[in-house]
Amino acid sequence: MCLILIAYRCHPGYELVVAANRDEFHQRPTAPLGFWDEAPRILAGRDLQEGGTWMGITRAGHFAAITNYRDPGQVKSGAPSRGRLVRDFLQGSQSANDYLEQLRPIADDYNGFNLLLGDQAGLYYHSNQTGEIRVLPPGWYGLSNHLLDTPWPKLRRGLSLLRGRLDQRPDPTPDDLLEVLTDRRVAPDAELPETGVPLEWERWLSSIFIDAPGYGTRASTALLVRNDGDAHIVEITWADASRREFQLDWRS
Repeated sequence: MCLILIAYRCHPGYELVVAANRDEFHQRPTAPLGFWDEAPRILAGRDLQEGGTWMGITRAGHFAAITNYRDPGQVKSGAPSRGRLVRDFLQGSQSANDYLEQLRPIADDYNGFNLLLGDQAGLYYHSNQTGEIRVLPPGWYGLSNHLLDTPWPKLRRGLSLLRGRLDQRPDPTPDDLLEVLTDRRVAPDAELPETGVPLEWERWLSSIFIDAPGYGTRASTALLVRNDGDAHIVEITWADASRREFQLDWRS
């Protein structure tokens, strides 16, 4: 993922609301959102190149999502795929906190990442750029390709749009969230971060929905989890504008 917007226990009817865009090279093979044949309790898309995923949930009430930390000067050749971190948590039975404690000693083996994990005990954040495991209190959170809540223009705009939708909707729908994720506004040059990529790419990457040469927003995902555990998740795959929609009790 390259943009994850979260409202955690901020809406009176919903425990968790997530709006997320997955940005990736167009040529990378991908399977869309669905239950996995070999692990039918997992609902997620799949990176067919490395076998991991970028975001998913399970019937047991686990949530996981990851973004890369953008630093072209610190890329490690041969590092394991970061998408496996999401896959391994969703496949396992550990609590989010225990999984992160086990990961922390080997986290530097991976290229830079930000990992969000959730279970019935809470919502957690860990980046191998800081080594810290954070338990997140109820609140609004945004994550792109830097640390949690780094105020990049796309993150500020995304959270503002999301809050506006949720404030206006006593019973929000996935389409309310998906509309936020299609915003193509490019930030002014004066507001762009400097992450080690050329200025032209900083411009392309500054919008919520990215459309750059050979790279861009491949899929948009909306997740709403009611206080009673009913989960509704929708994914739009933009290559063919296909829509996949699931509802489940994610604590069954």
